[in-house]
Amino acid sequence: MSATPNKVDHKPLTAVDAAASAPAATPPNKRVIGIVAVIALIALGVGGRMWYRSHYYVETENAYVAGHVTPVSARIAGVVTRVLVEDNQNVKAGDVIAELDPADQHVKVEQIQAQIASAEQQVLQSDATVAQVKAQAAAAQAQVAQAQAALVRSKQDAERYGQLYNTQMKAVSKAELDAANAARAGATADVAARRDNALAAQAQISAAGSARDVLKAQVKVLRTQLKDAQQQLGYNKIVAQVAGRIGKRSVEVGARVQPGQQLAAIVQDEVWVNANFKETQLAGIVPGQAVHVVVDAMPDHPLVGKVDSFSPASGNQFALLPADNATGNFTKIVQRVPVKITLRPEDVKQLGGRLVPGMSALAEIKLNQTAH
Repeated sequence: MSATPNKVDHKPLTAVDAAASAPAATPPNKRVIGIVAVIALIALGVGGRMWYRSHYYVETENAYVAGHVTPVSARIAGVVTRVLVEDNQNVKAGDVIAELDPADQHVKVEQIQAQIASAEQQVLQSDATVAQVKAQAAAAQAQVAQAQAALVRSKQDAERYGQLYNTQMKAVSKAELDAANAARAGATADVAARRDNALAAQAQISAAGSARDVLKAQVKVLRTQLKDAQQQLGYNKIVAQVAGRIGKRSVEVGARVQPGQQLAAIVQDEVWVNANFKETQLAGIVPGQAVHVVVDAMPDHPLVGKVDSFSPASGNQFALLPADNATGNFTKIVQRVPVKITLRPEDVKQLGGRLVPGMSALAEIKLNQTAH
């Protein structure tokens, strides 16, 4: 027995039926409209803020903390016997960093002292020589006076004998007259010889005095050398020239160092920020303006700085190999000029030494503010 399928009658739908069967149109969702409005307001606010900040603020992330880093170096060659500091240790100006073996300098000082003693003895001997030569000169001068007196007497005798022996009167013999004339001539020659001896004695005085002056000059030179050697001896103690913290310590006991060799570095407490602004940003920046500074290492501790000064040239001019723009393939590049920004000492002190040279920072300046 077979089942008979049911027949379904399909009638065409009328327009009224189609309208009745279509879904009803839903009104716009108020929540969506609100979200769109909020997004539009946010975008408008962000755009307005960006426009405002672009016109009234300048900022740069090309900024770094800077400070005074003083190298510690040896002034003489020597072997290190003691090192009295550790890395990151605080030191004061005058504190001893390291000591060198002073044996070589001690030997040099003693050698120069011995040379000075010998030179001073030579000076004493030269003083005695000068005194002796002066006495000899005085004796020679006395002999000149004695010879002159003898010459006067011989002249008088010769004149008397000449008056007593002439063509009219021969009260004395010709031999006596000749003897008187010979005595006068001898006395004249003796005076000349004595004078030459006196001049020679005076010359000896000058020579002895010059030799003494040379010895005294040598003593002065040796004393200067002694002072230098004593200073060299003092250089065996390598001291800190400034106060700060020790960094980059490379000196060790037993090492031989040379003059000028850097053994450590001292970083002073004073720090500032070097912000490299574009040249197009400098028009509204003047010294004295307040600067908002945020260091990357401490974003929760914003700092307040002040524009101190501008670099005398762009960073490109201080580069090791500055670009040569006098070429045919010139491309204009916006240059950056370093601006020094000082920080308030109390803010730096509150950070407890955590703000150190080399840290990256962000610097922001409001253009329409009054400089102080």
